[in-house]
Amino acid sequence: MDWGTQLWDQYDVIDKHTQSGLDLLDRYIKFVKERSEIEQNYAKQLRNLTKRYAKRGNKEDQDCKFSNHASFQEILNELNDYAGQRELIAENLMTGICVDLLKKSQDFKLERKTHLADVKKAQQNLESSFKHLENTKKRYAKEWAEAEKASQQAEKAESEVSATRVDVEKAKQHAHARTHTAEECRNDYAAELQKYNKEQNYHYYTDIPQLLNKLQGMDERRIRSLADGYCKFSDIEKKVLPIISKCLEGISAAGTKVNEKQDSILVIEQHKSGFEPPADVEFEDYSQGIKSAISESSLNPPKVRGLIWPFSKKHKIMQAQKQMQTPAEDYSHLPPEQRKKRLQTKIDDIHKDLQKAQDQSEALEKMKGVYEQNPQMGDPSSLEPRILEMTQDMSRLRGELTKYETWLSEALGGEESPFPVNNNTEYRTSMSGRVAHDPDVNIYAEFDEEFDDIESPIGQCTALYSFEGNSEGTISIKEGELLSIMEEDKGDGWMRVLRATGDEGYIPSSYVKLAP
Repeated sequence: MDWGTQLWDQYDVIDKHTQSGLDLLDRYIKFVKERSEIEQNYAKQLRNLTKRYAKRGNKEDQDCKFSNHASFQEILNELNDYAGQRELIAENLMTGICVDLLKKSQDFKLERKTHLADVKKAQQNLESSFKHLENTKKRYAKEWAEAEKASQQAEKAESEVSATRVDVEKAKQHAHARTHTAEECRNDYAAELQKYNKEQNYHYYTDIPQLLNKLQGMDERRIRSLADGYCKFSDIEKKVLPIISKCLEGISAAGTKVNEKQDSILVIEQHKSGFEPPADVEFEDYSQGIKSAISESSLNPPKVRGLIWPFSKKHKIMQAQKQMQTPAEDYSHLPPEQRKKRLQTKIDDIHKDLQKAQDQSEALEKMKGVYEQNPQMGDPSSLEPRILEMTQDMSRLRGELTKYETWLSEALGGEESPFPVNNNTEYRTSMSGRVAHDPDVNIYAEFDEEFDDIESPIGQCTALYSFEGNSEGTISIKEGELLSIMEEDKGDGWMRVLRATGDEGYIPSSYVKLAP
C-alpha cells in the first residue's frame, strides 16, 4: 500500500503529517542536545569535585603512604577518568546524533517543500486545462444556440408570404454558416474534452501518485533516521560502559587496598622517637641529710613539678618551637629513630647523584677516546674542562657521603645499618679516584673489546639556534654548541646527536649546520 493510490485525495492530510514528522525530528535533536549539555555539565562538576578534594600542600603530604589516604587519592583519580567518559558521551551525542540528524532534517525539509510545490503545480495545470475546457464548452453551447436561432429564422422567412426569394436564400445561408460554426465548436469541445480527460487520468493515476509516493519515501527515510538516532542514544553510552565499569572497579579496588594495621605500623615507623620512657622517681630521704642521686636513665629534672608531660600544652609549644628552628645538617634536632631514617635517605640520594656523575664521566672519557682515534670528529682537549668538573663533583659527593655515613654510624651507636650498601658504588668511587690522581691510567683497558662495539659519530654540526627538548627522546642544545651526529635525518625533520656533556637525543635538523 502506498500514499499515491490510497491517499490521492488527502493532500492536506499528507502535508500536515509530514510537517508533524519533521517537527518531531527537530524536537529529538533539541532533546539530545540538552542531554549532551547535562552530561558536559555533570563531567565538569565531577572534575571540579575531584580537583577540590585532591591532596594539596607540600610534596610529603602529596606522597602520603597511608593506605587510607592513598586509596582516597585513587578514588579521585578514577572519578576523574569517569568524568572523562561522561565528556566522551556528551561529545558523541553531539557529533553522532545532533550533527547528523540536523543535516538530514534540512535535507528533508527542502525535499518536502519541492514535492509539495510539484503537487500544487500539477493541480494548477489540471485546473487550467479544466477552465479551458469550460470555455470551449461555453463557446460550443453559444454557437449551437445561435445556429438553432438562425435555422428558425430561415424557416420563418421561408414560410412568410411577404418574404422575397433573396431574403429566404440569405436567411438559409446565414443558418448554414451558423450551423457550420457550431459544428466546429462542437468538434473543438470534443477534442478539448478528450485532451482534458487524458490529462486528468495522467494527473490522478500517474503524476500525483508518483509525487505522493516520493513524499512517503521521504517520510519513511525520516522515520528510519529517527529510529537510528534512538538506537545511537543508547549505543553511545554502551560503548563507554566497559571503561566506566573499570573506573567503578578501580574505586572498589581502592577500598580493598586499605590496610588499617599497616597504616598503624606506618605511623609508628614515621614518628617513633626512639626515646625510652622516664624511669621511676627515686625516693629522696631528707631525714638522713643525704641528697639522693638522680637516675641517669631518667629524662626529667629532680623536682616533680619540673616534669613535662607529653600531652600538656607546654609540651606542644616546645615541639612547635623546635619545628620553627633551623634544622641541623646532621639532623640532630630529630629524635634518634627519625634521625637515622633521614640520614639513610640522604646517603641513598648521594649514592644516586654519585652514580649519575660517574656515568657522565665515563661517557665523556669514551667520547674523548673516540676523538683521539678520530681527530676529524672533534678536539679531545675540548672535553677536559667538563671531565675536570665531573671529577670535582664526584670528589665533593664522596666527601658528603663520608660525612653522612659517619653521622649515621654515630646515630646507630655501633649497630649495623638495616639498609643495604651499594658495593658497585665503592668500585666506581675507587676507579674515579684513580682517574683523579693518575690521569694516565686507562681505566677502560678491560673494556676494550666492548668499546669496539660502541656507536661512533658519523659527523659534526653546529647549533644555529637554541632548542629546549621538553618531549621524551629530545635534548636541549645551545646556540653555537658543537655536536656529534649519531644518526642522520631520515626525512622526518629530526636527527640524533651527542653533546659534549654525554647527553644524547633528537633535535630538529633545521636547527643545526653541518660541519664541512
